[in-house]
Amino acid sequence: MNRLLFFLFVSMLCVSAQSALAEYERPNDSQLKNALSPEQYAVTQQCATEHPFDNEYWDNHREGIYVDIVSGEPLFSSTDKFDSGTGWPSFTKPLQQQFVTTKEDRSHGMVRTEVRSSAADSHLGHLFLDGPGEAGTRYCINSASLKFIPKEELAERGYGEYLELFAKGKAMTETALLAGGCFWGMEELLRELPGVVDTQVGYTGGSLDAPVYDIVKSGSTGHAESIKVTFDPAKLSYEALLHFYFRIHDPTTMNRQGNDRGTQYRSAIFYLSDEQKQIAEKVKKEVNDSGKWKSPVVTEITKAGEFYDAEDYHQDYLQKHPNGYTCHYIRE
Repeated sequence: MNRLLFFLFVSMLCVSAQSALAEYERPNDSQLKNALSPEQYAVTQQCATEHPFDNEYWDNHREGIYVDIVSGEPLFSSTDKFDSGTGWPSFTKPLQQQFVTTKEDRSHGMVRTEVRSSAADSHLGHLFLDGPGEAGTRYCINSASLKFIPKEELAERGYGEYLELFAKGKAMTETALLAGGCFWGMEELLRELPGVVDTQVGYTGGSLDAPVYDIVKSGSTGHAESIKVTFDPAKLSYEALLHFYFRIHDPTTMNRQGNDRGTQYRSAIFYLSDEQKQIAEKVKKEVNDSGKWKSPVVTEITKAGEFYDAEDYHQDYLQKHPNGYTCHYIRE
């Protein structure tokens, strides 16, 4: 049964993915070559590795699950996906352990742990022990080995049993909007903080609808280069996030950070609730009174307005250009 027939089999019979997999027969090599793209075949059957930052799912933020491109067996969930900075989809754990297997990989002069799917025996990627979860696991997976099923299509595609993963309140996250100079350097440090789920750079705090960089950089629109931080409050509190934020930029310089000058580089916290406002004011006072800065903290605390995503080339800039410009660093 090839990949396309598997999906048809699941959806027509309306059975669970686990039940359907009991009937699964692995396609032969000729069928696989016909069903898969050359890259999918090379990755899943020949243990190739796709290019980082140039694959389908490394920056996918939609809710849903990821299944094996060959068999359709459910492998990973967006609720466990995180931005590892590697340029490949990364997950803290599989959906269910029985759907993946691991084995020692001594290729390329290294000793690594290879991850494969159980039913189709597809090469998926590798397992590392530097992840953000309690177990510390990071499943670094090739997009070419995966098929993404959006949560809206789970039931019709035969994966209805996984809808409960996305029930309201199941996977709670919060959002913070912060500005403190060039958003490239801010994002690079914030993304590494345990508990941060996602980062997006953009523009907020100004008067112009749909601003673009060429206008924002003039300082005439009132927008600040900002970071939208999505975080897990069970792992990282808003207060702890703000304390870290004050460590990665100089909050005492008005409309300036390093060599970057202008209102677009101001220090600002854009609160999204009264609770965030109270916490921001508390943390700002603590930082101001700590004696660690010779000058007063000038960080603006203001109600959040519309946040506009920056252009694609700004997103994850220092991941794409590791030696690119930044004036940000973590202070003791």
